[in-house]
Amino acid sequence: MPDRDDEEREYDLRWAEGAEHKEPSARARMLAARWKENPPGPVPFRADPDHVGSRRRSSWVSTAVVLGCVAAVIVLLGYINFRAPY
Repeated sequence: MPDRDDEEREYDLRWAEGAEHKEPSARARMLAARWKENPPGPVPFRADPDHVGSRRRSSWVSTAVVLGCVAAVIVLLGYINFRAPY
C-alpha cells in the first residue's frame, strides 16, 4: 500500500464498522467524566405552559409588522431610484 497514491486509497466502511472497539468522541468522554461526579437531573421535554414569560403577539400583528417593513423598503428603494441621476 505504500506504493499507492492518496487518491487510490479507499476507506472501507464495512471494515471500520466491524471493529470490535469504537473509541468514544472527546465530547462523550468529557460528559462521562463530568456526569460521574455530578449526574444531571431530569429535564422536562417541554416548558410548563404556566411559566411562559411574556405574552405572545397574535399572528396577524406579526404579519402586519412584516408587511409594513416590506412596504417601507419598497418605497425607500423606489425613492432612491427616482432621485438617482440618469
